[in-house]
Amino acid sequence: MLYYNDLVSSPPKVMSPSSRRNLFDRVGAYGSIICALHCALLPVAIALLPSVGMVALASAGLEQAFVVFATLLGLGSLVWGYRRHGAARALWLLIPGLLILWVGVLYPPLHESVVPHAVAMTLGGTLVGLGHVINLRLNHGHVHDAGCAH
Repeated sequence: MLYYNDLVSSPPKVMSPSSRRNLFDRVGAYGSIICALHCALLPVAIALLPSVGMVALASAGLEQAFVVFATLLGLGSLVWGYRRHGAARALWLLIPGLLILWVGVLYPPLHESVVPHAVAMTLGGTLVGLGHVINLRLNHGHVHDAGCAH
């Protein structure tokens, strides 16, 4: 039997700020790991991509878009997390990781050498991903006390 309460939908759930922060860090961590895998496998993929018609995956434009996205997401979520927990450990991984990624994308001698480029991008992506993981742990380990700023 159907009741009136079954027909009336409950109000939509709104994500809390902490849920959004966790989502951003999870997206950032997974994205960075996928980026690191992409960069580690790129030398092999370069040889195979023309045969399967997927040359766009190795394009400089796509790579630069990934680095811009990683930068915006990483800085946004880690600065947001820093404001909450006050620990800079995650930023100590994120900033060098982003610098390595930007050098790997913009410095022509490194960008044009397949293996050094893959190593730089893999290392940078891994550091960015670890920064997101550390930020997640810091956010979950945050204890609310009288000294909380929020």
